[in-house]
Amino acid sequence: MTLPTRQTGMRTFMTVWFGQAVSLIGSSMTDFALTIWVWQLTGEATPLALLTFFTKLPQILFAPIAGVIVDRAPRKLLIILTDTVSAVMNITVLLLYLTQHLQMWHLYLIMAIKGTFEQFQTLAFSASISVIVPKQHYNRASSMGFLAGYGSNIVAPALASVLYLVIGIAGILMIDLTTFAIAIITVLLVQIPQPAIKSVELQTSTNIRQELSYGWHYIAARPSLLAMLVLASWFWFAHDIGAALYSPLILARTGNDAQILGSLASAAGIGGVIGALVVSSWGGNKRRINGVLIGMIGAGLSKIAFGLGRSPLIWIPTQFCSSLNFPFLGSYHNAIWLAKVKTQVQGRVFATRSVVELVTSSVAFLIAGLLADRIFEPAMLPNGSLSPFLGSIFGTDKGAGIALLYFISSLGLLIVGLSGYAVRNLRDLEMLLPDHDADNSQ
Repeated sequence: MTLPTRQTGMRTFMTVWFGQAVSLIGSSMTDFALTIWVWQLTGEATPLALLTFFTKLPQILFAPIAGVIVDRAPRKLLIILTDTVSAVMNITVLLLYLTQHLQMWHLYLIMAIKGTFEQFQTLAFSASISVIVPKQHYNRASSMGFLAGYGSNIVAPALASVLYLVIGIAGILMIDLTTFAIAIITVLLVQIPQPAIKSVELQTSTNIRQELSYGWHYIAARPSLLAMLVLASWFWFAHDIGAALYSPLILARTGNDAQILGSLASAAGIGGVIGALVVSSWGGNKRRINGVLIGMIGAGLSKIAFGLGRSPLIWIPTQFCSSLNFPFLGSYHNAIWLAKVKTQVQGRVFATRSVVELVTSSVAFLIAGLLADRIFEPAMLPNGSLSPFLGSIFGTDKGAGIALLYFISSLGLLIVGLSGYAVRNLRDLEMLLPDHDADNSQ
């Protein structure tokens, strides 16, 4: 297949990446401010976990449709549209807050709407990489996404923790709106090519139904991709139980100290940026699967130590070490999918991958808060059922039960990473599955 004439290369990618990175800083500041506001309002892990759950739930429902649309509609337009919708949702939060009408159910609904459109953006951006960036730079391009994410972790929490006390949520939302404008402008400046669609693939209802299930059939026909999907799903299930507990754990054990939470986010950002810079400058080697599995193992070990800690002296270095691993495992993981899946079907295939991972992630966020608030926290109180056995390790104060559950989830990360080496379809993935430009199967 030949693509239309297009502007390609790392320069185009970097232009889009810059705008999205700036927008991510603003969004991260908003997320940080809302986390503090919700915790001060409720004092429980469940509402914070539900914010993420309601973001992910519509993504599960709409991802298959989003995959078909991304393979058919102009990806540039989709990215602009989703940024615009997110900006409108932020304006809605701002107006509700200024009129003193903002409630938790408003946030749940707004997060669901934003999550729906973010799914389109994520798929459109991911599927655009392989038609913008030369194949040899897939690792670098993937690592730049982590550089943006972890870079925002350095800047956003530090700014938000200070600005929250000075300009409040309203001021932070205004900053976020400005960053959305920057993101939209940078996308307007570049050409994002669209893979050609064969005329025979157009518009019968039968074809649409087939396309909605196409991604699953594509993955199922390739055992190595299926094994990779299962591995990643289990990893993110364990990870997101811990992710749902992260902020409540720190706030509970520090007396709602936003400065410490911001410092930990910055430590995570520094670790992630260093990891992303290493991957970006090095480019990696052909055995990408090793980067995935070793990254999972390293993240698990670091988070186990984090869960055992009770002070910033332990949390900061272990958080740094944990975040150092994610650009490696994530960049190599994304590069494998970019290399192994045909460019013209990446929207549908990546949508299927997204649905499976989102289901496991959503279940994790849904149960994490309930397990922490209803089972583990009461069990680790001075008279709780688990405190005689584990109190000396995790303590018996507020947050001890959350720490225990976080530790268990981190142990799961280590087990998942180690188990990958026992599965040949994963261990030898690069040899067993050809790249899409050498794969003649449909």
